[in-house]
Amino acid sequence: MTLELVVDRKEKLADGVVRLTLRPPGGGLLPSWEPGAHVDLHLPGFVRQYSLCGDPSDASAYVVAVLRETDGRGGSAYVHDSLSTGDRLEVSAPRNHFALVDAERYLFLAGGIGITPILPMLDRVARSGRDWQLVYGGRTRASMAFTEDLASYGDRVTFRPQDEHGLLDLPTLLAATQPGTAVYCCGPEPLLAALEALKPADLHVERFTARPDEGLRTAFEVELAGSGRVLPVPADRSILDVVEEAGLTVLSSCREGTCGTCETGVLGGEPDHRDSVLTADERLENEVMMLCVSRACSPRLVLDL
Repeated sequence: MTLELVVDRKEKLADGVVRLTLRPPGGGLLPSWEPGAHVDLHLPGFVRQYSLCGDPSDASAYVVAVLRETDGRGGSAYVHDSLSTGDRLEVSAPRNHFALVDAERYLFLAGGIGITPILPMLDRVARSGRDWQLVYGGRTRASMAFTEDLASYGDRVTFRPQDEHGLLDLPTLLAATQPGTAVYCCGPEPLLAALEALKPADLHVERFTARPDEGLRTAFEVELAGSGRVLPVPADRSILDVVEEAGLTVLSSCREGTCGTCETGVLGGEPDHRDSVLTADERLENEVMMLCVSRACSPRLVLDL
């Protein structure tokens, strides 16, 4: 489902970061969402995912913050340079692959624009009375959005601009955590990879860019359970490409394993999960997979298509 929303407000938050407030053109209420959710913005020639960073209790608007990606493919540049107040956009209903779990305490780690999905989590956890800490890093203090809002939390929030403090000291931060701490992190790939290498017990991450794909690519087959058709998937093509070429309509968006739109049920075979959405436990269950990037460990997969 997509919604037609209007840009009600566009404002600069920090160096290279703008905030968009999106509302229904005629007023009314939007689909509800929970902390960690994101929406797709359908831009001219692009579909891009952005985390909702407003108040989940405010159903009159969706709020996103967009970093200008200097090495991006044009989506963020369009938002910064061409999108104006009053413009209308197609926006997806919210989806959530970064949900806030119930825990005794929380350690939040944010890198740059990775602060956006964490903002609503902080408000939710603070209202619950649970113990929590946020360590927020960025290239420079001027490039870090929402610092004034976050300062209201006092010493629960630590700002660590890289030009002043260097990279986040992840081993020390994790060593200080107590049992029962859920660790949430969003930010650039080097930060996420470094954190995952330390293997904290209860880790939750969200990626804005695709996980590096270093796996061997081999050919295999997919069987479509609904029709019994068997389609070959060459080493140089994705399952999504193959099933679309065969005439099936599969919902998709990012085509790089970060949004979860093309999630499909697996009825047989062993997937080779290469997405940035599923948790480690969900990968072991092998009940679903992302057709845009994931492949097969077995000669054939049976898909719920």
